Amino acid sequence: MPKTLTRFVCQECGGTSPKYMGKCPKCGSFNSMVEEIVRDEATPKSPIRGLSGRSTPRRLPDIDASAEDRIHVPIGEFARVLGGGIVPGSIVLIGGDPGIGKSTLLLQMTMGMADKHRVLYVSGEESERQIKMRAARLQAQVKSGARQSLPHDLFIVTETNLGVIMDHIREVKPTLLIVDSIQTTYIPELTSSAGSVTQVRECASQLRELAKTSGISVFIIGHVTKEGTIAGPRVLEHIVDTVLHLEGDRYQAYRLLRSIKNRFGATAEVGVFEMHERGLVEVTNPSEAFLAERMVNAPGSSVAVTMEGTRPLLVEIQGLTSHTNFGNARRTPNGVNFNRLLLIAAVLTRRARTNLSEQDIFVNVVSGLKIDEPAADLAIAAAIASSMRDIPVRADAVLIGELGLAGELRMPSQMPLRLREAAKLGFKIAIVPKRLRKSEPWTKDIQIVEVRGIQQALDAAMGKAERKKGRKVV
Repeated sequence: MPKTLTRFVCQECGGTSPKYMGKCPKCGSFNSMVEEIVRDEATPKSPIRGLSGRSTPRRLPDIDASAEDRIHVPIGEFARVLGGGIVPGSIVLIGGDPGIGKSTLLLQMTMGMADKHRVLYVSGEESERQIKMRAARLQAQVKSGARQSLPHDLFIVTETNLGVIMDHIREVKPTLLIVDSIQTTYIPELTSSAGSVTQVRECASQLRELAKTSGISVFIIGHVTKEGTIAGPRVLEHIVDTVLHLEGDRYQAYRLLRSIKNRFGATAEVGVFEMHERGLVEVTNPSEAFLAERMVNAPGSSVAVTMEGTRPLLVEIQGLTSHTNFGNARRTPNGVNFNRLLLIAAVLTRRARTNLSEQDIFVNVVSGLKIDEPAADLAIAAAIASSMRDIPVRADAVLIGELGLAGELRMPSQMPLRLREAAKLGFKIAIVPKRLRKSEPWTKDIQIVEVRGIQQALDAAMGKAERKKGRKVV
């Protein structure tokens, strides 16, 4: 008989070790090594299975490259993130914090698609009765409260054994398969427990093989770690075609569905939803929703235009400065990168003659949005300077630009698209970096104020207000 061997596998990166280690030698995670039983190397391995039974090399010109019709998704924001719809035979991974709304969003999607397509919803975390209760609650709110019958071709099953799930798929023959979640699904032939690296990798590989050979579109839900990443090794994200992440503060109503990887569409695309009693409701005009509660002419408030994929979003940036009571001034960002805030504060102190060394700085992006691109640097700097001087930024102005260490402003990408979105929402002035190269002409629906440095930008944003109050522009 072959000998039984054991090894320890990191649940974060998939690294292996012959003995237990408190810290993974590859990724540095603590207490992530889990013991797994493996077969001896002398044991014959199972043959490698191809995706189509027998593969045949073909010449590149002979391959049919015609676009395949996508499956219509009844939720517009969801379809936007997917790239226009569901590609038959694709496999999509959706991650997010517990209770953020992953299962609710997929149940809403399947209920809208079950009239034209056969759908199999496999749950390993909830009972069939729980799913029926949620579906009835969601259906009762459709079309102004008019109660309708539940979709007939939506099949629900509670199962975690992947072999049994495959039998259900052969029996139902669905067009769309939902697996909730991949961490609860297991293969009985493997000795490791459900949710381990081996189980997650093998289950996802078999589901990918199913999607590619049968044309069934597969959606799998994945748990996230405390750091906010998809639980399991990074190889799970390489197996699937699309990786979506549902994020947002559970204490706020807005949810953002962000595309991290997409083989059939644009990456970094985002869809905006609002949590209601009837589930997740799509927000067709996010900029207007984010600015709805803005207090006009309040010191420390500015408007930035950020790009989320191919969509420009207008968001309010709030800044607050307060004299510190400690030896070291604090820098507290919410929705902004901490190191970026330090850079902006240093440039304001050195290049704009705004002494912030003894000031606590707080920066907040309203509505729970997280901004990573540097095009919001100018709006953040203006919000901080406005709070420091107690002078409001012009209410009808947007500020767009990347801030350099010398105090210069640099042009971000897709500027015409940003300006058109600002003009559509009624803003009259856009303070932008000075254009040094010829490109697409500016839109005529908004006044463009071109500046070279941070001091000129601050003068344009609140210089008139300072003169009215009898203050000297510094």
